[in-house]
Amino acid sequence: MTPSPDAEPDARAAVRVLLVDDNVDTLESMQILLQALGYEVAIARDAREALSHAGSFGATVAIVDIGLPGTTGYELAPALRDASPAPLRLVAFTGYGTDDALAQARAAGFDAHLVKPVALDSLLAALAG
Repeated sequence: MTPSPDAEPDARAAVRVLLVDDNVDTLESMQILLQALGYEVAIARDAREALSHAGSFGATVAIVDIGLPGTTGYELAPALRDASPAPLRLVAFTGYGTDDALAQARAAGFDAHLVKPVALDSLLAALAG
């Protein structure tokens, strides 16, 4: 379970977050936000980087953009889960908020679906499961 914003920093640091997004501004702002809340964060700009981190970073949660260059988050999700040495919670992070997009995310193995821009309470709930 992910701690609330009021939780102790040590508890938040136990949740390791892999952010995957090709939009540098989104990636960096999410990284700054989560680190400010005390989470340990790794970033990836594409599927190759994400898969590299999946094997070495030990993420407990991956927040994955659906529209990635060369692939989609839908295609990347099962590969991330397979590459992760530990159980991995997958969160789709997308501009697509339709019922079809939600169904595709579920079919790809995502545990949660967030639509950009996301409210902090929704983000924390998705991290918590």
